[in-house]
Amino acid sequence: MALAFIRPFIKRVVIGINLLIIFIYLLGCLSPWIDPTYFTPISFIAILMPYLALIHIFFIIFWIIVKPKYLLLSLIALLLSYQQLQVMFAGNIKEGFTKTKPPNSLRIISWNVQSFNGLSKSKAAKQQVPSDLLLTIQKLNPDVVCLQEFNNAENGNASANHIALFNDSFPYHFFSKDYRRKNNYQSGCIIFSKYPIIRTERIPFKTAESLIYADIVKANDTIRVFTTHLQSYKFNQDDYEGMEKIKQNEEALAASKGIIQKMLLAFRRRTAQAILVKTHLNKSPYPYLICGDFNDVPNSFTYFHIRQNLQDAFLAKGFGIGRSFISLAPTLRIDYILTNPQFQILQFDMVDEDLSDHIMLVSDVVLKPNI
Repeated sequence: MALAFIRPFIKRVVIGINLLIIFIYLLGCLSPWIDPTYFTPISFIAILMPYLALIHIFFIIFWIIVKPKYLLLSLIALLLSYQQLQVMFAGNIKEGFTKTKPPNSLRIISWNVQSFNGLSKSKAAKQQVPSDLLLTIQKLNPDVVCLQEFNNAENGNASANHIALFNDSFPYHFFSKDYRRKNNYQSGCIIFSKYPIIRTERIPFKTAESLIYADIVKANDTIRVFTTHLQSYKFNQDDYEGMEKIKQNEEALAASKGIIQKMLLAFRRRTAQAILVKTHLNKSPYPYLICGDFNDVPNSFTYFHIRQNLQDAFLAKGFGIGRSFISLAPTLRIDYILTNPQFQILQFDMVDEDLSDHIMLVSDVVLKPNI
């Protein structure tokens, strides 16, 4: 008798959970079109989209075994979310990255270098980070290098003059100088180039950081290269420790309040920054590409608003989820190389040398011939 009551009850509960997950998931699918300034929770859901998709796959398998007709619930949800699934996962056949550059191509690197702090706690190892990082870049022989969280001290000792270190390989550069830090350090985004730079501009955000571009002349072509570092969550060590407490359910509420407040602020600021970035991309008189640390996932308003009709180098030539930030979660693809349709993307790779908490992106692109 009890079983006759319990089984239908459990089935209703499971269906209810499935429907709730579907509702949250489909709401998350609207994130590209909902401005987080007006409905901030959508940005939290965007971060969870890969996990919600996995839950749907679990439900499909579960219903195939238990009650096949109910698998349509999650299957339809996944089919409706094809646009979101397309940016979550790249399914290209994995090919080795060819270090020899294709003819007429431009090889570009984008890397958040974490202020040259490195991952090692050893002071001696940290001192080697700038030169190790440059060596890693030199091995790939890029034409243009865009670095975020780059710092430099021209008036300090020689080891602090990172621009001089890079200028031997890349004679042209433009540095945003967003922050002035202690010991004469300045920090921000920088574009290095082997080819002449004929024009540059810094477009400031309302916060300290900015969008920068450099017009680079290669042979008979002028290409505009943008780079930026959008608003981060600015988590500190206490926040990371708080996340561990949340995982272990220790003082979870107290630990989460400050973290959530920082995330809410970052969501709103990135929205305004993304709108400004897209405005300036659309003004470019030349073929252009943008790369950098957007601090937001592919399912976000930030990514979709900036990308729109642009090509994502990872989606074009990469494989997998494309995690580019090594902390917090295995699904955080927050660094991008995007090109306008005038480029053909030839190859793409991600290089992790344990020199930063971000993984380096490298891509070869070529301008399509004018027809």
